[in-house]
Amino acid sequence: MLERILRILEEDCRTTPKEIATRLGIEEAEVQRLIAEADKQGVIMGYGAIVNWAAVAPERVFAFISVSAQPERDIGFDDIANRIARFPEVHSVYLVSGTHDLTVVVEAEDFREVAAFVAEKLAPLPGVRSTATSFVLKIYKLEGRLMGDGGEGDRRLAVSP
Repeated sequence: MLERILRILEEDCRTTPKEIATRLGIEEAEVQRLIAEADKQGVIMGYGAIVNWAAVAPERVFAFISVSAQPERDIGFDDIANRIARFPEVHSVYLVSGTHDLTVVVEAEDFREVAAFVAEKLAPLPGVRSTATSFVLKIYKLEGRLMGDGGEGDRRLAVSP
């Protein structure tokens, strides 16, 4: 039942316990208890809005930075990942499989700010072996939600031979 409640809150965190109880056919007190327990255990990490920043501040940029790092004995990548995560420019940090070790998502005012972050803060960190930066050009789906017109309709130009 908790998973169903979490899905509803994830879709719209403004949904009241009463609305959730009605949708799921359970008592409101049970919903409140499960939400409080999830909050206490850190399952629910916060509540907030998903903002289409491109509509508000189109000059903001996001970058995905692939980081190859040297794992440390007995702690692996945790220390380097936690150091990277503490920078205010860093939106998210993921340990990933594949050709690199970490993916760092950075939000900045412009491309130069991202470049400065990589050159002055990220690359010099002990344990960072290499970085590769990719800039977000357009967002089609964010946090499970389609952006813009949602891709409805075919907006491609017709091509004739």
